[in-house]
Amino acid sequence: MAAPGGLRAGAVATRLAVLLLACLVPLMAPVMAPAQPALPDVVAINVLLDPDATMLDLAAAANARLRARDPTGFALDDGHATHLTVLQAFVARDDLPRIIATTAGVVSRARPVDQELTATGLYYLRWQGRALAGIRVAPTAGLLDLQQQLIAALTPFLVAEGSAAAFVPLPDGRPVGPEIVGYVRDFVPNSSGRNYNPHVTVGLADEAFVAGMVTGPFTPVRFRVSSASIYQLGEFGAAQRKLWTSLPPATR
Repeated sequence: MAAPGGLRAGAVATRLAVLLLACLVPLMAPVMAPAQPALPDVVAINVLLDPDATMLDLAAAANARLRARDPTGFALDDGHATHLTVLQAFVARDDLPRIIATTAGVVSRARPVDQELTATGLYYLRWQGRALAGIRVAPTAGLLDLQQQLIAALTPFLVAEGSAAAFVPLPDGRPVGPEIVGYVRDFVPNSSGRNYNPHVTVGLADEAFVAGMVTGPFTPVRFRVSSASIYQLGEFGAAQRKLWTSLPPATR
C-alpha cells in the first residue's frame, strides 16, 4: 500500500499537468482566417491562367517601376494576383459548383499547364484618367482553343447583365466603376476569338510614363502556365478572391 504522502504528491502532479494543458490548448488551437463575406447573387468571375515564376518576376519588376512613379497604384499581391485572363463573365452564385466542375473538366482535357507562352512587349489602355499597363502575350492555337472550349462549356451558366455588386468592392467599401462592369458584360463578343488580347496586367501610372515604358526596349520572354483558377473580380479586372484552383491541395 502506497504512503499517504505519495498519494498527495501524485494528486498535486496531476493537477499541475491539467493546469499546464489548459494553458497550452489555446496556443495549440489553429488560427482561423477572418470569414469571407458572402458572395452576391450574381458574381463577376475571371477564369484565368496562373503563370510560372518567370512571368511572376517579370510582372513584379514592371509593377515596381509603376508604383515608384505612382504609389497609389495597386501592388501585385494576394488581392491582385498576377494572371492571364481567358474568360470573364457574370454568373449566378448558385451555379458556381457546376461552373467549377465544368471548368475543371475543360482544363483537364486542354492541359494549359503543358503550354509554353511568350511575353512580347508592354501595352496600356486608358482607365479612369490613368494608364493601365500590361504585358502582351502572343496568342497561340492552344490558348485560343482553351478559350473557345471554356466559352462553349460555360455559356449555359452565363448571366447577360451584372452590376457593380457582382465584384469585390474597393478597400474603402466603394463599388467598382462602370468601366469594369461594361468590360465583363461585353467580354465574349469584344475580347474573345480574333479579338482576344492575352496579357498580364501589371499596374497603373500616368499615361506619359507608361507610354515611355511601352516604347522602351523589351526582350521577349518565354514562360509557362503553372495552373488554372477562378477568381471573383475586383476593380481594374483584378483577380481578388480565389474561388477555385486546379492545383492539388498539397501545393496550394
